[in-house]
Formats: sequence, structure tokens, C-alpha cells
Amino acid sequence: MTGSTDIASIEALEAVVGQTPPAMHLKVIDHLDAGALAWLSRSPLAFLGFGSAQGLRVTLAGCVVGYADGDARTLRIPLAMLDEPALAVLGAHVGALFLLPGVGETLRINGRVSGLQDGAVQIEVCECYGHCAKAMIRSRFWDAAGAETPREAAPFTDAVRFVALASMSARGWADLSPKGDPAGGMVQLEHRTLWFADRPGNRRLDSLRNIIEQPRVALALLVPGSTNVARVHGQARITTDPAIRERFAVQGKVPSLAIGVEIAGLELRESAALKRAALWPVTPEKGIEPTKLFLAHIKLNRNRGWAAALARASIAVPGMSTLMQKGLEKDYKDNLY
Repeated sequence: MTGSTDIASIEALEAVVGQTPPAMHLKVIDHLDAGALAWLSRSPLAFLGFGSAQGLRVTLAGCVVGYADGDARTLRIPLAMLDEPALAVLGAHVGALFLLPGVGETLRINGRVSGLQDGAVQIEVCECYGHCAKAMIRSRFWDAAGAETPREAAPFTDAVRFVALASMSARGWADLSPKGDPAGGMVQLEHRTLWFADRPGNRRLDSLRNIIEQPRVALALLVPGSTNVARVHGQARITTDPAIRERFAVQGKVPSLAIGVEIAGLELRESAALKRAALWPVTPEKGIEPTKLFLAHIKLNRNRGWAAALARASIAVPGMSTLMQKGLEKDYKDNLY
């Protein structure tokens, strides 16, 4: 499944997409602050990737609200709220993505299963940060399709607009990243390979780095408005092949990279978590402002040095929350593809 256009090293990856800006790491904290805990209390749905020596899989957790809670160091989710509770084994690494109704930004939490007590999985938090809204905007996630969802894998993938991609580093640390695109352009199923584009995002490059280090991935594929989910796992590769990338051109823009997953397993079935979450029709969450969460995390970040100090000084400017929101909106408009 390899070719001459495959990206096989971090150096080759950065030659195509550039390096992660150092300032990007300033929004990451190593615990759950008050803003993150408030986000969890209002989130109806999460995607979780569980990785261990036995493999990597992705599942969903959800209920109307309040199924997840925790404290500064621990995230807790009742096992009954997971579609596949058996994935939550002691020591497994976890990448999680929490949604808020009608909100494009998401909350990402990475950590490790530290306990299974009182019917809940306890996750030791290692990273917590807000993620940009580009994937949710591209997928029109909160705009339910309305049409009947196909029940066969091939037509279902044609209708998919959102993907949760779980990957794992060589050290075993898990990450889960959102991907979004219009129907027909999100994923393409070609024989036993699932293709999708790498679009502009937060530029942390976690998924791409992980695939280079070790290629096992797992994905959850969704059609917004449907409670069915296709779960895929297999071996991934990253390519610059022009013929493949051009299939995913949108608004005249061809992605720099495409990802192909050689499918080892594919299952399409209804998600109990999605049914409980009852996401559509949407009642937008208005109690949390993502930009304030972003700013709070920069203030709480433990990085030292002149760059970190400069960033913290800059966000102390009056009205910075409004300025950041306008900056994000411009970025979402100008750099969506």
C-alpha cells in the first residue's frame, strides 16, 4: 500500500505543510479548568479513541447533558454512556472530543484510563484544549440532512460529512481529530481503501505525525441528522499523489495531502449514544464562549520563555476576547480550504 508519493518522515511532512507554530502549544493545559468542566457539563456527545497494545478503536459517548464530569485531574464517564464500554481498559490511552450543540469549536482532552470504579471510566488528564471550528463548519454538522440515511456501507460513505479520526503515537499516546467536508467529498471508498483529504485546521499535526510513527488508525463516520455510525479501523498512509488529491478539490483548492486507510474492519450500525444525545433539531448552547476558554487556557499554560510571556501580555489587552473572535471568524472565512 505504499508509493513514491507517500510521506514517510516528519521532515517530509513539514516540507509540505510547514512546522507547527510554537504559539499553538500555548493553548494546551494539563488539567481541566473551570471552563472545561463547564463545557463537559453541557456536552451531549463525545467521540473517544481508545488505544492499547491490543489495538486502536473509536467509540461514542452521549446523553442529553451531564453524562461526563470530573475534577482538575480526572475525567469521568459512566460506562453505560459508551457505545463500546469494553474499550475502556485500565492503562489504555484516550483521545476525546466533546461537542456543544450549535457550536463549531470543540473541546479536546487526551489522557490515560487510570481507573474503572462505580460503573465509570476514570481518565487521567494529560492535555486539554479548545479546537477550531473549521471541521464542523465544513461538515455543516449542526445542519441535519433530513433525507433517509443509506443502510449499506458504500452509499453511506457517499453521504458522510463528518469523521472522527483516532490515531496513536509510537509511544502509545492517543489523539482524536475532527474532519469535515461536504457529502461526496468527505470520504471516498475505493475497493478496500478509504480516502479523505487533510484540510487546514489547528496546525498541531498530531494525526499526521502519529500516522508516520505508526499507521494504525480508527475512524467514526457520520451523516449529520442520522443516528447510524460507520466504524472503520486499519492501516493509514499519507500521500501527495496529485491524482488522489485532486479528487478532493473544493472551491478550486486542492488539498496538500490525502490520507488513505487500508480497511481491516468496517461496521455500520446505530449508535445508542447518538440516540440518547438527541442532537437534532439543534438548540444552540449559549452559556459558553469558546474564545474565553481559549484565552483562559493561554493564561493557565505552564510554558515559560519570552514567547509565552509575550502571548500572555497580549491577551491582557482590554477587549481581547472580541478581537480573537473576529480573528477566528476571518480565519474560518478565508482559510476554510
